[in-house]
Amino acid sequence: MNAEPALRPETASLSEAPIETRAQNALDTLGVARAAIGQAIFGQDAVVEEALVTLLSGGHALFVGAPGLAKTLLVETLGRVLGLDANRVQFTPDLMPTDILGSEVLEESADHRRAFRFIKGPIFAQLLMADEINRASPRTQSALLQAMQEYHVTIAGERYDLPKPFHVLATQNPLEQEGTYPLPEAQLDRFLMQIDVPYPDRAAERRILIETTGQARPKPSRVLEAAGLMEIQALVRLMPVGAGIVEIILDLVRAVRPGEGDPELTRHISWGPGPRAAQSLMLACRARALTQGRLAPGKADVLALAAPILKHRMALTYSARADGESVAGVIDKLTQRFA
Repeated sequence: MNAEPALRPETASLSEAPIETRAQNALDTLGVARAAIGQAIFGQDAVVEEALVTLLSGGHALFVGAPGLAKTLLVETLGRVLGLDANRVQFTPDLMPTDILGSEVLEESADHRRAFRFIKGPIFAQLLMADEINRASPRTQSALLQAMQEYHVTIAGERYDLPKPFHVLATQNPLEQEGTYPLPEAQLDRFLMQIDVPYPDRAAERRILIETTGQARPKPSRVLEAAGLMEIQALVRLMPVGAGIVEIILDLVRAVRPGEGDPELTRHISWGPGPRAAQSLMLACRARALTQGRLAPGKADVLALAAPILKHRMALTYSARADGESVAGVIDKLTQRFA
């Protein structure tokens, strides 16, 4: 059976201009967007690029980093700059699925007739920030599964479509494990990228000290509207991908699947990436090429995005962990073979 598409194609109307012209206009707009994001986020260029690539690909992202690294601020800034209607949910152990999706309430009309009315939850937004997602129970986390894959939710047998575009940007603290729940593999696979947020360098941290401890803090301006973002997402799907790049993507993903990949690598892996990983890599490579002013992706795009797209879709065996192996190390060995 063929895998379902990992990401829905947006149907925004495109202009009749040549693809080169549309790509240049998109590049100019993205440059302004980067500058606006840089007014609030300092020294995280790689993180910002991966976040933009995820959104341009139409996908969802999981931000992983220690507390205080501006993960939440980055998500808020992306929503403001890209003109998306955003909601935030703070995930806690007592959060219920209805707190995210919404629920039906029984109402009585003036003529004493009773009927159920659905009250939409915060998931009905173009951008949902799932803050500290691993603090909610697996039951609550699973409330996002249908929305992230099918872009609608089903309540009491009724289908409710989500706004377009729809993105989930989740944050997770990898250090504190008390009172947290691991994300199910099915949900991890729905995130196009896992974006690791590192500590800022000295120059960026100096700028943080100076610009965020005064009376006024700059607020990024809106650069795009939702329709504009959808148009760029549609443009990404029009970009050509060479046959050689398609084969590299296939070789890369299949090489770390137990039972069919390279035995030298797969002996460390208990489960590996599925077709959704290859689909995500295909779209993300196009988006990355566009952000850098190219009309078609190259091998460098594939190798640069291999880690953030594959690392949350793989798990090591117990013996590999005992021997000090890591998912990042396995992926690094993999990409070196294609370099």
